[in-house]
Amino acid sequence: MELGSCVKENSFNDHYSVYAREALDELPDSFTITDPSIPGHPIIFASLGFLNLTGYTRDEVVGNSGAMFQGPGTCRRAVMEIREAIREERKTQVVLLNYRKDGTPFWMLFHMSPVFTEHYGGVVHFVAVQVPLQKKMNFCEDGSRLQQDFVFGYCRKEVCLDSMLGLSRVCHMDQHDDVRDLESEEPCEASDDEKRIALTAMDNIFSVLTHYSESMGRLVCRKRCSMPDVGLLSTSLIISLGRIKQSFVLTNPHLLDMPIVYASDAFLKLTGYARDEVLGCNCRFLGGKNTDTSTLYLIRESIKTEQPCTVRILNYRKDKSSFWNLLHISPVRDASGKVAYFVGVQIEDDHKNGDRPGLSPERKQLSVVGVVKVAVRSLSMTAGSSKP
Repeated sequence: MELGSCVKENSFNDHYSVYAREALDELPDSFTITDPSIPGHPIIFASLGFLNLTGYTRDEVVGNSGAMFQGPGTCRRAVMEIREAIREERKTQVVLLNYRKDGTPFWMLFHMSPVFTEHYGGVVHFVAVQVPLQKKMNFCEDGSRLQQDFVFGYCRKEVCLDSMLGLSRVCHMDQHDDVRDLESEEPCEASDDEKRIALTAMDNIFSVLTHYSESMGRLVCRKRCSMPDVGLLSTSLIISLGRIKQSFVLTNPHLLDMPIVYASDAFLKLTGYARDEVLGCNCRFLGGKNTDTSTLYLIRESIKTEQPCTVRILNYRKDKSSFWNLLHISPVRDASGKVAYFVGVQIEDDHKNGDRPGLSPERKQLSVVGVVKVAVRSLSMTAGSSKP
């Protein structure tokens, strides 16, 4: 739990100065910031406007995914559109039915955009703005409520049918009937004004993020920088790899000096480095004055011959303390059978591994390798099938 909290805190602090939170809290809009590199793609920042809209506290929201606000009436098609936009690292705008802490539903315009880093061009965060939709009522000549207007847009067929059935109930509703039934029948289409509110809010948020990331020397932007041959992983693969709890890295043998292109949270905890300090570096930075050169030779030979190998090697953390690393390296092939990456799985040898219950270090390492291989192969098959 402490590791998770620290990782989420660092996810924000590593990119923006300490004043960024205060500046974001001054914005009146409802929005959240999420990090796809953390397992579960959790929220790492929630605005005061969002907390007021949903009724949750910041501690209840940060660390959880946006799925916590969904419910039985949430449109599955809209959710799938959001997931697809995350996978393709693009912005999207959908209408969504979400639920407050007290269980009341509300319609909102959900506008999401990826946040790219200028450092290596990858996606570091996603910003999502939520604009609650206004009710559209019809009134009788005496001023009493007649019924609501219903506009069937993004909502799936089943939800719309439910709304049509609910219309007969609304016509007979007493003014004191439960507001939950009424809110769930709200229109499924955003007005031009509500769309402009979302765009303006996004502009203001990026203005703050850009300013306070530039002061840290880690500028973020709304569009990916044109940086060929940087070996970026897709957000979809990052999310899949983020589910693995063991310490491991993924390196790209097709790039100069075979840099690390993915590092797990457990690896960062083991070595003491931040993610930005690891990505783009060769694994040799873990070595030191007492690292055995013959072991390094075995590693280089296994990579050269595209064969797996397991070694015990002395490595060094960021604070210069040393540890014995039970390291397993294996090639990872794509759907065509070509080596796309090498995975390195690290287990600290503290001479107590044999006394611990559960899988042996070797079985743990092979398990990680297997999951990584499945993730890479599945993604390459999906990418290949989507080509014209």
